[in-house]
Amino acid sequence: MTGDTMNRTGKWLTGIGAATAALGGGLALWSALGARGAEAAVPQDGAMLDVPGGRLHYVDRGSGMPIVMLHGLLGQLRHFSYALADRLVSDYRVILIDRPGWGYSTVEGAHPGIAEQADMVAALMQRLALEQPVVVGHSMGGALALALAIQHPQLVGALGLIAPLTQVVDTTPDAFRGLEIESPALRALMSWTLAVPVGTVTAVETLRKIFAPDAVPADFAGRGGGALSLRPQSFRAGSTELLAAPEAVGALVPRYGEIAVPTSILYGRQDAILDPELHGRVTANAIPDATLEIVTGGHMLPLAHPRATEAWLRRLIARRG
Repeated sequence: MTGDTMNRTGKWLTGIGAATAALGGGLALWSALGARGAEAAVPQDGAMLDVPGGRLHYVDRGSGMPIVMLHGLLGQLRHFSYALADRLVSDYRVILIDRPGWGYSTVEGAHPGIAEQADMVAALMQRLALEQPVVVGHSMGGALALALAIQHPQLVGALGLIAPLTQVVDTTPDAFRGLEIESPALRALMSWTLAVPVGTVTAVETLRKIFAPDAVPADFAGRGGGALSLRPQSFRAGSTELLAAPEAVGALVPRYGEIAVPTSILYGRQDAILDPELHGRVTANAIPDATLEIVTGGHMLPLAHPRATEAWLRRLIARRG
């Protein structure tokens, strides 16, 4: 190779490196600005409370018997405040929580697993002096509610599980396959480069799959908290939880027989994310005092079918007494 050729090659590689760095920097800036815009669209709603392992963001409204609500993957507490909580606060004390690492809740160190999240939520419940609340969990929040009842049985008065993840599954729902990033290093890189731009472009189709067959509310991004899923930290948390789910849920399944509180599972008949028979009926049969109700609808029942969800929850509360 001649000296001129080497010089041209060196300049070409330098140019490619500079262009790559510029592209990466541009994507990182896009991601940072996108996160800032999401937080402007969905500001913090409640208070912050320090617990071992982090700080939890929560909303505490109403009075009377307490109900604790835990959202699912890529979610935030507005999934419950959108349409369901207002139906309950006249009769009950309703506590909505951003799960650890989601919404405005922060964690110390790595994203905690479901077992660690249960300990953090238990600490918050004790700090708020909640006496055996009804714990409601949606989707991945259902797995967390189950872990809470198993690890801290004295703190839970009843379990309400809405389209919960309760059994080990081998196939990731199509809407979440973009989160399957095994390498933590690549996951971090993706979160600050491609995740937010790609997520922004594909958001409409992704939400359509998650809500199907129900319509996605037009104001879901703001009022429903959906915009907060388009942040680098949400991508990392979602990928981490998705990949850890089989082991986390697998540890819970053999212990369902230990749950001794009234439990009710609600599923939409047309749920396109999780199978009502596997995660609903199989699990209801494994928990001693559990029932299963199946209604018309998809996976996002608290937002798409709040009346049916409220009626189901009030029936569970009546069982709790």
